[in-house]
Amino acid sequence: MYNADKSRYEKMKYFHCGRSGLKLPGISLGLWHNFGCREDPENMKALLFTAFDAGITHFDLANNYGPEYGDAERNFGKILKEELGTYRDELIITTKAGYDMWPGPYGNWGSRKYLIASLDQSLKRMGLDYVDIFYHHRMDPETPLEETMGALDQIVKSGKALYAGLSNYDGPTMEKASRILDRLGCPFIINQNRYSIFDRTIEKNGLKEKAAELDKGIIAFSPLAQGLLTDRYLNGIPEDSRIRRDGRFLKESSVTEERLKAIRTLNDLAASRGQSLAEMALSWILHDGVVTSVLIGASRPSQILDNVKALDKLDFSDEELSVIDSVR
Repeated sequence: MYNADKSRYEKMKYFHCGRSGLKLPGISLGLWHNFGCREDPENMKALLFTAFDAGITHFDLANNYGPEYGDAERNFGKILKEELGTYRDELIITTKAGYDMWPGPYGNWGSRKYLIASLDQSLKRMGLDYVDIFYHHRMDPETPLEETMGALDQIVKSGKALYAGLSNYDGPTMEKASRILDRLGCPFIINQNRYSIFDRTIEKNGLKEKAAELDKGIIAFSPLAQGLLTDRYLNGIPEDSRIRRDGRFLKESSVTEERLKAIRTLNDLAASRGQSLAEMALSWILHDGVVTSVLIGASRPSQILDNVKALDKLDFSDEELSVIDSVR
C-alpha cells in the first residue's frame, strides 16, 4: 500500500490561482499521454506516486484523454481507489469537456447537455463525487457563451465541481465569459492554454494580459513545445523521437535549421544558468508571476523529478530574457 513521503510539502512551491484562495503547485502533472489502455499500470502508479511525493498535488485530465477516450480517467480512478484515495482531500483533480467524445450532436463542443453529461461520465470513470476544477475545453462558435457559462455555473452549484475553468480561450472571449460567470456568482479561477518560449499565442491574443488584469490564474500546457525545448533535438531528429513515432502534434517540417539554431542558443543560455534546457523553459514560464502552474507530461518518474528542479531558479536577468525573446 502506498504511503506518501512525509516531507512532500517541503519540496514544492505553491502559488495562488488568481485572486482565489486555491493554491496550485508550480509544477502539475498532466495525464494526456501515458495513461491509456496500452500503457504499463505499474508505470502509471510510479508516475503518480513520484509526483505526489515531490509535492505535486494537481493531476489534470480530460474526458477524451487516453488515447482511447476515457482511458486516462478510468486508469486514474482505479489507482485512486486502490492507492491514492486516502489522500483525496490533498489532491486537486481536474477534467474537461469540449472536444469530440461520443458520436452524434451531443458529444462535442459546448452545449449544456454535453458538458453536464460528460462530467457525469467522468465522475463515474474516476469514482469521484466531484472534481476540483471543471474546464470547458475550447471555444464554441455556435453555442451562445451564456449557455456554456450557465452550464459551468450549474455544475459548480450542483457540487460536482468546486471551481470553473476555461481552456484554449482567447483574451476577448475569456473576458466576456468571466463577466458572465462573475454575474452568476460562479468561481471561475483559471485558464489552461498552450504556452512556451516557442509558442507565445496567449501573449498575442490577449489571454495572458486579460488574465492578469482580471486576477485569473493560468496553467500552461505543452511548456516544452512537444520536446523541442529539451536536449533531444540539439543535433537533429532522433530516430526514437515523438516525431518519428507519432507526427500528429510535432511534425518533422517544424524542425528547421533555424529552429535547431534557436534550440542550441537556448541550451547554451540554460547551461550558463546551471540548468538544463527543459528546466529553464519551465522556469521562464513562471518567472513573471502571471502563470500559476506549468503542466508537464512524463513517461518516466525521473522526468518529473528533473522538471521540479525548475522551481529553484525562477529569476532571470534582463539580458537573459532578451536572449530568449530573440530566438522565439
